[in-house]
Amino acid sequence: MSFSDKEIICEECSQAFIFTAGEQEFYSSKGLQNVPRRCNVCRQRRKQSGDSGNEESFNYGRAVSYSGKTPRRLHVAPCSGSKNLSPDCQKYTEVPFLPRGERPIYCSSCYNMMKNAESEDQEKDESENDTSSKKSSNKESIL
Repeated sequence: MSFSDKEIICEECSQAFIFTAGEQEFYSSKGLQNVPRRCNVCRQRRKQSGDSGNEESFNYGRAVSYSGKTPRRLHVAPCSGSKNLSPDCQKYTEVPFLPRGERPIYCSSCYNMMKNAESEDQEKDESENDTSSKKSSNKESIL
């Protein structure tokens, strides 16, 4: 299939640009069927600004799916630890699910504080259980 240069008008800056035969061949080899709508300058500017063109731009963060093919969409939510763990925490965190308010959401520092408090409580309960079992075994040995 032979390709020839095409002149296209950029939809952002309204300037004419050339869609070369080499670019057309590249698009065809990648299976792309639509011609570019923006010139190279506008395309580069758009990539650098990170603008997705619509009002709701998605933040995919650093996390990706396990297969690595599709990025995970992250949602911003306020930390729930500000209510009970540390009242001065006013942080927002990103979570991979849509926050609905039915589950608490913790920033990393509040989460670590909560886990440490849980492990201390668990150790305390275990030590109390050990001492009570020792007392009952001592009573049995006396009888």
